[in-house]
Amino acid sequence: MLDAIQMVTWFEYGKGQIYWALYFSLICGLSIFGFHRLYIIFLYYKTKHKAPIPSGRFKILPSVTIQLPIYNEIYVIERLVEAVLSIDYPEELMEIQILDDSTDGTSDSCRKLVETYKEKGKNIIHIHRKERTGFKAGALENGLKHAKGEFIAIFDSDFIPQPDFLMNTIHHFSNPEVGMVQARWGHTNRSYHLLTEVQAMLLDGHFILEHAARNRSGRFFNFNGTAGMWRKSCIEDAGGWHYDTLTEDVDLSYRAQLKGWHFIFLPEVVVPGELPVEMNSFKTQQHRWVKGGIQTARKILPLVLKSDQPLRVKVEACFHLLSNFAYVMVFFLSLLMPLSIFFAKGKETNLFWIANVAVFILTTISVGCFYLLAYQETTKRWYKGILYLPALFSIGLAMCINNSKAVFEALCGKNCEFKRTPKFNISSCKDRSWLSKKYKGTANPSAILELGLGLYFSFSVFLAFQKGMYSCIPFMVLFQMGFLYVSLMSIFQTVLLKVTFIAQEKLKTAGTLG
Repeated sequence: MLDAIQMVTWFEYGKGQIYWALYFSLICGLSIFGFHRLYIIFLYYKTKHKAPIPSGRFKILPSVTIQLPIYNEIYVIERLVEAVLSIDYPEELMEIQILDDSTDGTSDSCRKLVETYKEKGKNIIHIHRKERTGFKAGALENGLKHAKGEFIAIFDSDFIPQPDFLMNTIHHFSNPEVGMVQARWGHTNRSYHLLTEVQAMLLDGHFILEHAARNRSGRFFNFNGTAGMWRKSCIEDAGGWHYDTLTEDVDLSYRAQLKGWHFIFLPEVVVPGELPVEMNSFKTQQHRWVKGGIQTARKILPLVLKSDQPLRVKVEACFHLLSNFAYVMVFFLSLLMPLSIFFAKGKETNLFWIANVAVFILTTISVGCFYLLAYQETTKRWYKGILYLPALFSIGLAMCINNSKAVFEALCGKNCEFKRTPKFNISSCKDRSWLSKKYKGTANPSAILELGLGLYFSFSVFLAFQKGMYSCIPFMVLFQMGFLYVSLMSIFQTVLLKVTFIAQEKLKTAGTLG
C-alpha cells in the first residue's frame, strides 16, 4: 500500500517537474527574443547619428525602370499609375512597366490607362502574363528581361510613391557598391480602426528600429518587396528573382549581400501604403510573410553561416530569419500557462511568482519599449502609444496559431499559392466601401481554435481569481482578449461579407427583373 502511494506521489511530482521544465524553457526562449529587442534598441541609438549620405551625385542622371507588379487590383491601379507618372524625373529616362497577372477586369483597365498615357507621350508599357508562374517573383523576373533602365524601382499596387522618390534615392547609387535602397513604409489608413493602428506600430518597429539598427551597424537587412530601388546589375549578379519561397524579397536581399553588395535604408523617405482593414486579410498576409521567412531561413541561413561574414552578421541573420519561431513558443505557452494554476497547487509559490516576473521583465517590458520608441520616432508622442500597447500585445499573441501553422508548413516543405492581400483604396475612417467590393479575405479555419483558446483563458482567469493567483492574471487577460478579438473579428467579418454579398445579389436580381 505504501509503495503504491509513493508511486503516485512520485508520478505527481514527476508531472510537475516536467511541466515546469517545459514552462521555463519556453520563457527562456521568449526571453532571448525579448533581450534581442533591447539589443536592437541599443544598436539603433548607438548608430543613430550614422545617417546615410550619398557619396556623390550623378552629373547625368541614369535611366530607371519602374515596375508595378499587380494581380487583380482594379480598385487601386489607377491611383498607383497616376502617382508613378507624377514622379519628378526626366521622362526620357523613366520607363514604367505594369506587370499584370490579373484574371479579372484589371487587365482591361490597365490597357486603357496605357493607351491614354502613351498618347500623351509617356513611356509606359503593359506586360500581361496568362500563366502566373512564380507569382510576384515570376512577374518581376519576366519584366526584368524587358527592362531598359539601369536601375529598377518597385511599387506594390497599394503604395503611393511621392513625386520626389527617385531624386531622394538615386544619388545613393553614385557609390558603385550600393545595390539596393529601401524607403520606409507609411500608412494611408493608420487611424482606420484598432487593427490598423496595431499593424502600423508593428511595421514601424520593423522599419525604424530594426532596419536602421541593422543597416547602420553593418548587419544585413532586407528589401521589403516594395518602395525600394535596385541596381539592375545587382539583381543579375545575385542570381535574379527566385520563386521557391513566398518572400522572394528577403531571399534576393541575402543573396545580394552575400555577394558583397551594400544596402541602404532611408527612414526619412516615406512611401505610404494601405494596411489591411479586414482580419482575415491580415491573417493571410501574416501567414505568407511568416511562411516565406522560414522558407528563406531554410534556404539562406546555411549559406550565411558558411560564409566569411563577421560573427555579428551571422548572429543577427539568425535572429532575423528565425524570429518567427517565437510564435511557436507563444502557442505552446498559451496551452501551458492556464495549467500553472493546478501545478502551483492553488497558491503563489516562489517558483510561480519568479516565472511570471521573468516573463514580465524579459518579454513584456522589452517588447513594449521597442514599439513605444518606434511610435515616438514616428509621431513624437510616445505616451499616446501606451494606449495601444495592450491591443498590440493581445493581437500579437493571438496570431500565434495562424503564424505557427505557417512555420510548420514551411518546415514540412508544404508549398502553397502566393495569396494576395485585397486592397480597397480606403479613404477615411468612415469609409466602409470595402464591404461591397468583390475582393475578400479568405475565411480562416484557425478562428475556431482561437475562439476555443479565448474561452479556455476566460475560464482560467476566473479560476485564478478564485484561487488568489493574481500574478498570472494580467498575462492571461492579454491572451484571453487577443484570442477573443482575433477570432470574433474573423467570424463576424466573414458573416458580414457574406450577408453583404447576398444583399447585393438580391438587388441585382431585383434590378434585372424590374
